[in-house]
Amino acid sequence: MALKRMDNVGIVVDDLTATIDFFRELGLELEGQTTIEGEWAGRVTGLGDQRVEIAMLCTPDGHGRLELSRFLTRLSWRITGTPGERSRQYGMTGSLS
Repeated sequence: MALKRMDNVGIVVDDLTATIDFFRELGLELEGQTTIEGEWAGRVTGLGDQRVEIAMLCTPDGHGRLELSRFLTRLSWRITGTPGERSRQYGMTGSLS
């Protein structure tokens, strides 16, 4: 089965600049890049107070989006449990296994 549609995909990366360059080589276009931080950013992700550099890229047809994130603050928690337990914990549906 071929991919029919992609609305938004988010990826956490270590090197934002290199990752942007990689996806631009594949034909995606950089829409914008900024840093978000503080309580609002923590509420959106559920990860507490944080500072994150983000970039948004789009497919050439303008329909699909790729959101890249690089955490600038170290998170002090660990992910535990099975993939299914983690997916329920962070509000995702489906199987991660």
